[in-house]
Amino acid sequence: MHLVYPAVLAVLLFCTGVYGVLARRNAILVLMSVELMLNAVNLNLVAFDVWLRDTLHAGQALTLFTIAIAAAEIGIGLAIVLQVHRNRGTADIDRLRDLREPDGAGPQQPADHDEKAEAAA
Repeated sequence: MHLVYPAVLAVLLFCTGVYGVLARRNAILVLMSVELMLNAVNLNLVAFDVWLRDTLHAGQALTLFTIAIAAAEIGIGLAIVLQVHRNRGTADIDRLRDLREPDGAGPQQPADHDEKAEAAA
């Protein structure tokens, strides 16, 4: 088997994943793009394992570990995205960059915050 075909496919998958991470604003689509990049790595691992005729099949074993880690990452990532969507009403990454509470939901800052800071000093 020629190594060029799976390598080119892996490069295309990885580039598509990078484009998806950089260009998308929806958190679920970003997670899907990360999965594409991990699948490109898995394809390279298996292709090089077959090409090198490894008797231990280390590339395929590492691919199984990568798939398990990717499944756990997607499960946790989707749980976080769904919880944020329930709380904020959006999964748009640009709107989720601030870690503060939405307006009116967090603790209220006193109006005389500066006066208390001066009195404490």
